[in-house]
Parts: sequence; C-alpha cells; structure tokens
Amino acid sequence: MPDDETQTPTLNRGPAARTPHEPPARRLPGTDGTPAPWLLRLIAVGLVLAALNLRPAITSLGALLEEVREGLHMSGSVAGVLTSVPPLCFAVFGVMAPRLARRFGAGAVVCAGMAAIAAGLLIRPYIGSTAGFLAASALALMGIAVSNILMPVIVKRWFPDRVGTMTGLYSMALALGTALAAAVTVPVTGALGGDWRTGLVVWAVLAAVAVLPWIVLVRDRTPPPGAPLPGSPASGPVVSGSTVSGTSASGTSAVDAPALRITRSRTAWGLACFFGLQATAAYITMGWMPQIFRDAGVSAGTAGLLLAVTMAMGVPLAFVIPRVASRLTHQGPIVVVLGLCGLIGYSGLYLAPAAGAWAWALLLGVANCAFPLALTMIGMRARSGAGVVRLSAFAQSTGYLLSIPGPLLVGVLYQHSGGWGLPIALMAGLMIPQMVAGILAGRDRTIEDEC
Repeated sequence: MPDDETQTPTLNRGPAARTPHEPPARRLPGTDGTPAPWLLRLIAVGLVLAALNLRPAITSLGALLEEVREGLHMSGSVAGVLTSVPPLCFAVFGVMAPRLARRFGAGAVVCAGMAAIAAGLLIRPYIGSTAGFLAASALALMGIAVSNILMPVIVKRWFPDRVGTMTGLYSMALALGTALAAAVTVPVTGALGGDWRTGLVVWAVLAAVAVLPWIVLVRDRTPPPGAPLPGSPASGPVVSGSTVSGTSASGTSAVDAPALRITRSRTAWGLACFFGLQATAAYITMGWMPQIFRDAGVSAGTAGLLLAVTMAMGVPLAFVIPRVASRLTHQGPIVVVLGLCGLIGYSGLYLAPAAGAWAWALLLGVANCAFPLALTMIGMRARSGAGVVRLSAFAQSTGYLLSIPGPLLVGVLYQHSGGWGLPIALMAGLMIPQMVAGILAGRDRTIEDEC
C-alpha cells in the first residue's frame, strides 16, 4: 500500500524546526517514552469494549434474518448480498485505516469507529427500505473495519511484550460480544414487544459506551513504550502513525530501511488467504447458520442459542490459542486441528442438522477460532510496528475482499437448489485451502525477510 508510513518516513526536526502549519505533538503523561500505568489500563479497557462491539451488528442480524427479510421484502439472493456486506465493507474501509491512523492517531480513529457503529445501529432498523438498511449497516461496518485493522497495531504499540496475552484478551471479548448478540437478540426482541427493529437497535447502546475510553486518546501522540521521545538526542527518525523511532527491531535505521513490498511476501499472501477463508466461514456461519437450523425444524430461539454456542466457544479458546500460538515456532498444527473440527462440523450439519445440532455448533465454534489465530500471526509475522500496520491492513483487507463471494454464493445456492446440501458442501470444501494457507502463513519467518 503506497500510503504506508514505511515508505515516507518523516525526519524528526524538533520543536524549533516545526513549520507554522504543523501542530505540536500532544503526549499523555509518562517519562522517557513510557506511558503512565493508568493509560495502559485505560487502553486495555478500551480494547475490550471495542472488541465487544466488533460483531453484534452482524450476529444480531443473523438471529433475526428471517424477520428482517420479511419486513423489508427481501429475496434469498438479496439476503445473500446483505450477508456479504460485512466483508465488503471490511475490505474497502480497512484499506483506509493506516492512513487515518497516521493522520489522526490510532486512538482517534478507533473512537470515531465506535461512534460510527453506534450511529449505524441506531438508524438502520428505522429507515424502512432495503437500500437504506444496507447504507446504515455500511456505516456501522465502516467503524468495525477500521477498528479491526487497528486492534493488532494498538496491541503491538502499547503491549509489545504481551502480544499473545493482549490479543487473547480482546479476541475473547470479541467472541463474547458475538455470542451475546446471537444468544439474547431473539429473547430481548420478544421482551420488548416482538418488533425486530427494537431487537436490533439495542446494540447501539453498547457501542455508545465503547466510545468513552477512547475519548481520552483522541489527541494522544504518545510514542510507543520503549521509543525515545521526539526531540531527544536518541530519537532519530520518527515514522508518523506507528511512531517507530530510531532503529527497528532488526537494528536497521527507519530511514535506511527499504520500503516493504508486501505483495512479494509469500507469508503475507498466505496470511491474507488464510484470513479470507476463515472470514468466509465465519460470515456464512453468522449469517446463515440460524436459518439452517430453523429449516431443519429447530425453533428460532434455539437456533439463536446454537449460534451463540458456536460464537461462545471463542471466549475461552480465543484467550488460550494466541498464548499457545505465540510460544510455537510454527502455527501449522493449530491450523490443522481447527480445520478438521470444521470439516467434521459441516459433515454433521449436512447429515443430521437437528439431531446433532449442539455437537455441530460446538465443533464449528472451535473451527471459528481461526480468527484469533490469524490475528496472533499478524503480530508475529512482522518485526516492527510499521510492519504490523502494513501486514494487518494487507492481510485483513485482502482477506475480507476474498471472502465477499462466499455468503452471497450460499444465498444463491440456497435459493436455486431449494435446500442446504450444496451450500454446506461448499463450506466444507473451503476448509481444505484454508488449512493449506494457514500452514504457509504459520511458518517461522517475517515479512521483512521476504520483501
């Protein structure tokens, strides 16, 4: 991506050399580049609250998809388009995240992202048309997209010695928010009068709460822990956005280091394909799994609970898997185990969707934990903060772009075949290339070695 900070480093000129149009950097309290303890605690709380809001916009809709389809008079193909909107928005808007973070700061971008989620969820149920519903969903998903990209960046910046632990923490919160929306949307809708619009709009409240901790960081320009303060003799060059100062982890000056050509990296492409295929499975699951169970004779409430079980498996595993993965030199074995769970789960969903529903939900929940594994590998496959920014944006944006056809194709196959046999066969078949790509991405190397 041409706008990455590694391509246009800015020399630190010091206060005296600042131009009249250049605002002074604002730093939160800390000494020698080390942030105050309260700031780290606030960032951790902000990460958790942000992560809680990265999926309810999607899983709450999946639980009420049939009601939304009827209320807005959607066909199966149009509903397939609706379930493809999340990866499309993540691909399109995720590309903007590095530039926005460099211009405004990562904290400000995440704050704006939470506000966009709240606004989109607040207005989308009441617009009254399919086009308006899609547009409001896109607003919320734009906020999710930029926050998705910046989560690994913020972890790498503020918690460089605890990447696995902090990735596990916010991945666990993400899974919890996903499961919570799937589990309670239907009963909350019933308790509030049975209107699907009310059931969807309640999630705007959680997003509004998540804005609060990030307000403190809106104007933060604090360098990452361990980086010299701007203007100090040791500071050297400053790379705007990720604030990579002096020398990189490899000991190379940021000015002298060549620009990363990430498209030349096999690891980056493997990670992008792995991310895209796991995202395909996740959004098919979140968008269509309740409908699969409902068509098999399961009640709407139980179908929502089954989706919640699938998503809830990520709560403990999203904390454990990154910690285990960060201790391994090759993450391929974890990729294979998760893939096999997915294959067994889809096979059961095809053969006995109602009889073994809880078992298939559990197995597919384990398979969906490829997401925190992918996030962990993003942090491990680059040595510098700037490299993580670039790899995160490339892997997630490219991956989400690759995942767009999946949910749409499932909707088309479902409508034209009249059943779930072909869609489930497609889901199972995609697990094979997912495992291959994950093994490639899990090798012990960094993108700096290949670019």
